[in-house]
Amino acid sequence: MFDIEHQRPEHAAAIDALLDLSFGPGRYAKTAQRLREGNSAVPELSYVAFMGEGAERRLIGSLTFWPVVIGGVPGLMLGPLAVEPALRGQGVGINMMRRGLADAKELGYKLVILVGDEPYYSKVGFGPVPPGRLTMPGPVDLRRLLFRELDLGAFGHAHGPITKPLPANDVSVHEARAEHG
Repeated sequence: MFDIEHQRPEHAAAIDALLDLSFGPGRYAKTAQRLREGNSAVPELSYVAFMGEGAERRLIGSLTFWPVVIGGVPGLMLGPLAVEPALRGQGVGINMMRRGLADAKELGYKLVILVGDEPYYSKVGFGPVPPGRLTMPGPVDLRRLLFRELDLGAFGHAHGPITKPLPANDVSVHEARAEHG
C-alpha cells in the first residue's frame, strides 16, 4: 500500500534523488524541461507517494503538473512522473495521475499534454497529438507527444506551439495575442 499527498518543500531532496534515479542527469536536456525552466509548477497539482510507516516511510513516487499554453489554449503539462524502479507496474504512477487529472478538472483545467509512451499513458486517457498539430520548443519525438481533454472539445482549438504561459503582469501582450491569435 502507498499514500498520495501534495508535495511540500521538505520533500524536495527526496524528489530530486528519485528523479535522478529514474531519468539520470540527461533529464535536464529534455525538451519538456524548456517548458519548466522559469515556470512554476501548480502546487495543488504536485504529488508524492509514500510507502511504509514511521521510520520505514519512504518517498516512492512523484508527479508534477506545469501551466503551459497548448497551441493557444491554456492547459497543463504532466511530468515528470517518477516511481521507484522496483515498484513500477504496481499502480503508483497510474493512481497519482488519476488523482492529478481529477483535481485538475475540478480546478477548471481543460487540456493536458505530455511527452511519453502511449501504451502506458493511454491507461489514463491520453492519446497521440495528430501530426503537424502542435510543436515543442526543441526536438522531440512527436509520436510521444500525447494529449488528454479534461473538457470535451478543448483540444479542437489547439494548434501551433506549446509555450510557457505569459507572466501575469504582461497583460497587454497577452491581449494582443488573443486578438491576433
